[in-house]
Amino acid sequence: MANHTHDVLGIGNAIVDVLAHTEDDFLIANQLAKGSMRLIDETEAERLYGAMGPAIIISGGSAANTTVGIASLGGKAAFIGKVRQDAVGDVFTHDIRAIGVHFETHRSVEGPATARSFILVTPDGERTMNTYLGACQLLGPDDIDDTLVEASKITYLEGYLWDPPDAKDAFRKAAGIAHRAGRKVSITLSDSFCVDRYRDEFRELLRDKTIDILFANEHELKSLYATSDFDSALAALRQEGALGVVTRSEHGSLIVSHEGTKAVAAHPIETLVDTTGAGDLFAAGFLLGLARGIDHENCARMGALAASEVIQHLGARPQTSLKDLAAESGLTIS
Repeated sequence: MANHTHDVLGIGNAIVDVLAHTEDDFLIANQLAKGSMRLIDETEAERLYGAMGPAIIISGGSAANTTVGIASLGGKAAFIGKVRQDAVGDVFTHDIRAIGVHFETHRSVEGPATARSFILVTPDGERTMNTYLGACQLLGPDDIDDTLVEASKITYLEGYLWDPPDAKDAFRKAAGIAHRAGRKVSITLSDSFCVDRYRDEFRELLRDKTIDILFANEHELKSLYATSDFDSALAALRQEGALGVVTRSEHGSLIVSHEGTKAVAAHPIETLVDTTGAGDLFAAGFLLGLARGIDHENCARMGALAASEVIQHLGARPQTSLKDLAAESGLTIS
């Protein structure tokens, strides 16, 4: 096994988030399912942007957020994702590099614009996402850097990337490289609607051992096993042989393995503002802990701490040093 230079390599959609506070009435008027993620075209993107209230623009993308969280915790992270050579692509590239994430994916010079996600946050902190994938859909096997994968302890894929066929091929290529190098491969299911579309394919990734570590929330896990009973879904996951990490919002998380299930409490917060990025940042803490050889329960505590920071402000990326917060909480990574 070659020496590693990165703790985690994220592969995902390179997106810039456009966030705005809104009321439930706006969701109803626009026939938007609260708490969901839907894919939209460029025309709908422009319509929605014109209809939504005052917005802030922050770089996002699920796996990209996770790598940023890892860097904020003091870890070494890299990211593979596709942007175009346009103004929005400049913003994404600047932001992810500025925090120290390695990002060198070749930018497209033609075709769709850099992706944007229009995120509507209701007073209860729930987020409803409307995503124009744009240039993200151009990611393919040629964008996978073999050396980068081999040099990363864990390769992490976001389920949202499973829509474009070329991106699936890219991830399978990366998973094969990682396993041949003795590395681990992980995935987050991202969204229950995403799981509904690709349930059989995600389950096959577990069963053919493409995936070593699975991240999901309660809704996604129940969707994966097509059941309304959470305990039944947990039992099914336990039989897969992969390490399962299931987040449960304020109820903390569950670490699921063939040996059993361990519960870890959520990190306390003062005020819930925006749940965007909670799962991404939880994965950041957990994956970094795992890459550094920390036990699973403390990995989950690190994830809970990172998630607690991001849900107390608007936007899916940390606004303070997670490394400092972890130290204050007695969670250190060497």
